[in-house]
Amino acid sequence: MTDTTLSTPVAAPRAAVLDDAHVGDIRGALGTIKLDDTAPRRGLSAKLKTLLAIVGPGLIVMVGDNDAGAFGTYTQAGQNYGTRLLWVLLLLVPVLYVNQEMVLRLGAVTGVGHARLILERFGKFWGAFSVIDLFLLNALTIVTEFIGVSLAVTYLGLPKTVSVLVAAAVVIVAASTGSFRRFERTAIFLCVGSLLLVPVYFIAHPATSRMAHDFAVPGMPHGAQLSNVMMLIIAIVGTTVAPWQLFFQQSYIIDKRITPRFLGYEKADLWIGITIVVLGAAAMMGFTATAFAGTHGVGNFTDAAGVARGLEAHAGKIAGVLFAIALLDASVIGASAVSLSTAYALGDVLGMKHSLHRGVRGAKGFYAVFTGLVLTAATIVLIPGSPLGLLTEGVQTLAGVLLPSASVFLLLLCNDKAVLGPWVNGRATNAFTSVVVAVLVTLSVILTAAVLFPGLSATAILDIMGVCGLAGVLAAGYSLARRRRNAGAGRVRVDRSGKDTWRMPPLAELPAPQISAGRKIGLTALRTYLLVAMILVVVRVVQLALGH
Repeated sequence: MTDTTLSTPVAAPRAAVLDDAHVGDIRGALGTIKLDDTAPRRGLSAKLKTLLAIVGPGLIVMVGDNDAGAFGTYTQAGQNYGTRLLWVLLLLVPVLYVNQEMVLRLGAVTGVGHARLILERFGKFWGAFSVIDLFLLNALTIVTEFIGVSLAVTYLGLPKTVSVLVAAAVVIVAASTGSFRRFERTAIFLCVGSLLLVPVYFIAHPATSRMAHDFAVPGMPHGAQLSNVMMLIIAIVGTTVAPWQLFFQQSYIIDKRITPRFLGYEKADLWIGITIVVLGAAAMMGFTATAFAGTHGVGNFTDAAGVARGLEAHAGKIAGVLFAIALLDASVIGASAVSLSTAYALGDVLGMKHSLHRGVRGAKGFYAVFTGLVLTAATIVLIPGSPLGLLTEGVQTLAGVLLPSASVFLLLLCNDKAVLGPWVNGRATNAFTSVVVAVLVTLSVILTAAVLFPGLSATAILDIMGVCGLAGVLAAGYSLARRRRNAGAGRVRVDRSGKDTWRMPPLAELPAPQISAGRKIGLTALRTYLLVAMILVVVRVVQLALGH
């Protein structure tokens, strides 16, 4: 790992950070780096100490992604289809890294949150849309986290009402002390708790050779309906690459005061988190597949509590208890991260103080949003007769519909020279991310169609994939032709000198974004699709709630 340190003193440029609490010493859970510490890190010991101080954002966002919804999705895949869908996790590894690497680069270089950058560079409509859809989707997601808490404590024999309220109190208190370090230490402790899935894996003892094969060799479950399998694949993608991750990590990087100088260490932190989340997901698929193999439970997934009972029947009470504790742990860290992503985004856009370095008195609006979301979600779960299953399904559907838009804006921001200067994407990153966006759009269209038409046939799904594939080829051809035309006109290459000290200037000093005709058409098409898809999905969910 290399350091980017200054060879000669250079005056720091004016930065765009919106909260002065975002400037200062890095006070991580496992170490401190002083603001004026510009010494090069030479030797393994110095680099390790720096890494320990930086570790946190990548680890928390990734482990937080293995939340209650993920527990349900991964174990459903294992119970219904064995380990035949493990390969999906392998394909998601580069997607996770590229997406989150772009986000951490945006955070470190700009000092401004994701929602505010969208507002400033794409206008009020998209700024408001990004915040409103994030707020609604996150609010529903937090409800699913407390559903996970209720399922876990019910299996463990603990009182549901008291346990859910205690969990809500833990989430609120951990973030409200006015100490960033205290919160991060609590969050990393919860991340360590996710490792309880490891002993469950060894107790259940799935066939390692079979898992290795299914992890490396793509395949589809024998005899399964393509529509059902596609829905589960989309759910795996949606729960592993979630919109809230982008907003959370960018703001958390800023709040931790990480600058471009430490991006190498932050990338290592991200890889640690990705490794843990993929191993945890694979373990859940593996031990659930083993627990239900040859039983009537195959193809009859109910919820995570049912998985705990299945583990108990197969491998003993300890396995079930450890799984339930891991579910409880995952639900708490998921609720914390998702709530914070919402509070950070609103604070960024509305101009409120928004930092964990501030106490409640110093950031009243920020903590009011955070606390309100947590308490509301916990209350909904405790209301008798709440359509909890329908809420969970609605979260997965809306996440799948909205994810392409989040990825599109991430890609556009990372190619905005006024925002990232010498840190803009290279060609390889752009090409890969464009393919990812195309795949996400295809999956989103399939998901929307399946929600509206539950009996969607395999032929219809293949037709949708074909049409989206053709549209992608045409878009790629247009982009290539445009690039060649620009090259012929003497397009200026990106000057990447001075990266070490370059920071985005204050927002008021940024030049107005140049939006091409092709981009306007694309954004208009995306806006139209999202509005239509969201309206249709909401109508469908309401119909289901009314029993139609």
